[in-house]
Amino acid sequence: MTRWLGQLCAMGRRIWQWLLSWLHHRAHRRPRTPRAAGVIPRRIFAPPKPKWVRQEIIRLKALMPQAGCRTVAHHFNRRWQYRRQMTVSKTYVADTLWRNQYLVSEARRKLKHRVPRPMRRNQVWGCDLLVKTDRQGQPHLALAILDHASRACLRLQRLSDKSSWTLLQELLQAVKRYGRPTFVRTDNEAVLVSRVFRLGLWLLGIRPQRIEPGCPWQNGRVERFIGTVKRELRHEALTGGHEFDRRLTAVRTWYNHERPHDHLQGRTPAEVWAGIDVFAARPG
Repeated sequence: MTRWLGQLCAMGRRIWQWLLSWLHHRAHRRPRTPRAAGVIPRRIFAPPKPKWVRQEIIRLKALMPQAGCRTVAHHFNRRWQYRRQMTVSKTYVADTLWRNQYLVSEARRKLKHRVPRPMRRNQVWGCDLLVKTDRQGQPHLALAILDHASRACLRLQRLSDKSSWTLLQELLQAVKRYGRPTFVRTDNEAVLVSRVFRLGLWLLGIRPQRIEPGCPWQNGRVERFIGTVKRELRHEALTGGHEFDRRLTAVRTWYNHERPHDHLQGRTPAEVWAGIDVFAARPG
């Protein structure tokens, strides 16, 4: 009897020790994650972006068809990060463009066939720089000046150096020959926004127009012209500066007097500048 009571007490003591150990372990163990417990966690979605964000991405892609998703995202963030506290990622841009391919092509078609508003000549001149490398790897710089109304190339000249004084001299030559414009539109390159260049425009009585950073389409006429010049210069490699001068003169003559323009109703820039309508009905 005494032996049986001793075994019963020992068993009760072991059960009590196991219960204390289990309670201690449960009180100090790490909480189980929902996934480990067999519960699928709830996915958290970011709030949808406003409708204007999608429209702006489509517009940027239509304006820059060769740009990738990363470039479109950079342009969007540069314009709207501080204005409206809105940014996008390249993944969001890629998904938006993939879902709206038709809208992008439709916007591109409308931009291509959009008829610009009429303006008088010498109202706005577009001004920009282009660089061409010769066979020896030497870069050559040139200045292009374009009249917005007639699309006429008023100046396409190789520059000896990249300074504001040199640009003002070339601009002065164009003003002496073709008259003074009301505005000169440029990008934000340092030589085109320097104090010397702005002072020269003020002395000439010309008002500067500066496009927004990262928005080359705002000076699209001269940008398109420079693209045409580069495409024509691509046929043969340059041998030096004199060859570059000759090629620039030939391209300017061809562009102004031989190449018809869609937005000029099939006329050349020289004909529009001179006020000649070759398609008008002639008496007799």
